[in-house]
Amino acid sequence: MRSLSLRSRLLLLIIGVLAAVLLPLGILSAQRTLEEVDELSDGRLAQAARTLEVLVNRIGVEQLREQRTARLLVPSVSNHPPELMVQGRTYESEVGFQVFDRDGTLLMATENLSGVPRTHVPDGQFEDINHGRYTWRVFTLIMEEQGITIRAGERYDSRHEITHALWLEHGLPTLLGLPLLALLVGWAIRRGLGPLEDLARALAEREPGSREPIHLADAPEELKPVMAALNDQIFRLESALERERRFSADVAHELRTPLASTMINLENALASARPDEAQAALEAARECLVSLARRTEQLLALARLEAGAASGPRARVELAALALDVVEELSPIIARGNVELSIERLDDGLVVEGYPVALGALLRNLLDNAFRHVPAGGQVALSIERRDGHAVVEVVDDGPGIPAERRAGMFGRFQRGADTHGTGYGLGLSIVQRAAELHGASVELLDRDAGRGLRVVVTLPVQG
Repeated sequence: MRSLSLRSRLLLLIIGVLAAVLLPLGILSAQRTLEEVDELSDGRLAQAARTLEVLVNRIGVEQLREQRTARLLVPSVSNHPPELMVQGRTYESEVGFQVFDRDGTLLMATENLSGVPRTHVPDGQFEDINHGRYTWRVFTLIMEEQGITIRAGERYDSRHEITHALWLEHGLPTLLGLPLLALLVGWAIRRGLGPLEDLARALAEREPGSREPIHLADAPEELKPVMAALNDQIFRLESALERERRFSADVAHELRTPLASTMINLENALASARPDEAQAALEAARECLVSLARRTEQLLALARLEAGAASGPRARVELAALALDVVEELSPIIARGNVELSIERLDDGLVVEGYPVALGALLRNLLDNAFRHVPAGGQVALSIERRDGHAVVEVVDDGPGIPAERRAGMFGRFQRGADTHGTGYGLGLSIVQRAAELHGASVELLDRDAGRGLRVVVTLPVQG
């Protein structure tokens, strides 16, 4: 089943609410008006009987009895001459009266009420009488001293004409007004939802890969948070796509050489007839696979950091304990590289709010870069201390260092120092920089205090 559009839903809801309010109000108003009309009509009948009482007193009872043989004195409204009628109607209600003496003799009556039989009703009471095709509303007035009974009546169909007119007056405007109101409300809804159509059009016309924010002139206040969320989502999506494209290019670029070298060495081992040559080729293939594994690990670590998915939520991380874990992890590399590591200072209780994996990657790559870029017998020093309300991590080595003019560009991918002696791939400082950004930290590349070398200083905000 096809779902309704937002415009149709709003239209149906608004018309439904208006109908639910206006129709009951119209019905109640009409009912109340009809009750008032009935009371007014009954009051008019009573007033007509009282008027007739005055006329009877003025004429005299004896004179009425003398005239009873000619009792049909008053014509009914249906006998009006044509000149008193407009479009076939007199616009007068069917009202009649009867005058009886004490013994029930009809003394005077209108033509329309003359055939209605007399009933015994107390003085001042109303009754409904069915006579022929009509029902009459009759009021009885008894003149006790004169022995005269006066009855004034009105046909109900005459009242029904008033009722129909009232129902039309109250109902017809509503029945005609609701469709017109629906058209006007539909037009208003279309105008009101115009900014949504403009937003949809702007999204449809947007160039793929564009990071320009969506902007609508005179956007309503309710739509501004939606546009802000859309712009943020588009920016994050384009950033994620850009990271994916960059990661794919990095993988294709960085893994091509070790894969090709591995295949060549394996083919040489298979083609060699001498065991020593085959062994050497296999050793070379193994070294290529080790290099491939490390490059893959670094690329994945960098991809995770750039995506902001640093392996879980933020947590309280004690830097001294984390640094000892990283040093223990890197101990095989330290031993194989014949490099001396000294821990000059580790302040306990330095806690950082952040991602444990990202902070571990930061320390690991700082130390790993230092180990791989110093010559055999070199020295690397690590210190973590509280300074001016911040946690300061320093890694100092006595390697070739980085010229001052090249330091700003060393945080890019695959940037290596010109005089490096290591086997790195130019990804370490990129990982350090991204991990620092995740924690609002700063990274500085400085000269070593004594002699040549490099001093890397990372300043992080402290928790508590």
